[in-house]
Amino acid sequence: MVHPILETIRAYAGEFIELRRDLHRHPELGLEETRTSSLLAQRLAGWGYEVHRGLAKTGIVATLTRGTGRRRLGLRADLDALPIREATGLPWQSQHEGVMHACGHDGHTAMLMAAARYLVERGEFSGTLNLVFQPAEEHPGGAKIMIEEGLFERFPCDAIFAMHNMPGIAQGHLVFRDGAMMASSDDVTIVLTGRGGHGAMPHRATDPVVAAASIVMALQTVVSRNVDPQQTAVVTVGELSAGRANNVIPERARLELSVRALDREVRDLLEARIRALVEMQAQSFGVHAQVQYKRDYPVLVNTTAETTFAREVALELLGEQGVTRDGGALTGSEDFAVMLEHCPGSYLLIGNGAGDGGCMVHNPGYDFNDDNIAVGGAYWALLAERYLRD
Repeated sequence: MVHPILETIRAYAGEFIELRRDLHRHPELGLEETRTSSLLAQRLAGWGYEVHRGLAKTGIVATLTRGTGRRRLGLRADLDALPIREATGLPWQSQHEGVMHACGHDGHTAMLMAAARYLVERGEFSGTLNLVFQPAEEHPGGAKIMIEEGLFERFPCDAIFAMHNMPGIAQGHLVFRDGAMMASSDDVTIVLTGRGGHGAMPHRATDPVVAAASIVMALQTVVSRNVDPQQTAVVTVGELSAGRANNVIPERARLELSVRALDREVRDLLEARIRALVEMQAQSFGVHAQVQYKRDYPVLVNTTAETTFAREVALELLGEQGVTRDGGALTGSEDFAVMLEHCPGSYLLIGNGAGDGGCMVHNPGYDFNDDNIAVGGAYWALLAERYLRD
């Protein structure tokens, strides 16, 4: 039997499929989502929400208060696209060269907008609903900017929730996890400086390329020989650049690393070991090492009470067959983690299905599954009604 809220939202889901496809045609990068923001703000205000704009430049918070209830709920969707050239060939393919919604943020926004319409027209609740449309999830981290600019002071929330689609999971299936769900993400730049020279006379130079090669191999031991095997960590060297000619020993070599962990203490351990290893390896080759270690998104940790509540709402909406009670953690990262450091809440996944070719997000061939708009919208609407009970 279909839940009444899902049945209702399915009846007008076409409106939000069109909205999603419109957003897909006109993707905008982080902190540049001006058209997206204006379009959403106009609709939300027209429905009766109190719309606040300007947090993190293009962010929106739409509030709706009913009754005398004191509870305050936050629901968050992300707005930004990625600097990727789309290759789907769909009728709603991006019209902006080199920019596309390759992560489904257009769909996340449409799901929350579908719920927004239901809640303002039919929602039965008592309390305050805060709909947070966040820019720049991909870069440079809009959650942190919104918080620094007073998000939770101006719009207090007793709990906040967010949802992300996931290719490879059955369409509309909801996945939950208590505790650490997504990894921290740190960016590391290593610059090795030696002494350049002629490739035929290496004894007259100090070669940073050999040092860089040794460091790449040594970094493979950071996880395998320092981190508890039952913990999760990743150290990836994504870039190694040096020199421009085969007969020239360059003066400098540069490495770019991505470092991930699902535990805060492991995150600290990785930084300490990487710094020490690079310094000692560099000294052994007679080159100078400069390490720039940038901590980006923290570990995303779902709080127990809120995750339990969110799971129960999903079971009410979809039944056991539509829910994974305790899914696995992911080594990807998400800046909703910053919001969860300031407010209790939970982050869940909604299956996007196999997709064309089974491609993952951040792929030129990716597209959001429009069948999820009704499911995701109904989930948010039911969660709001259950959290803000009279």
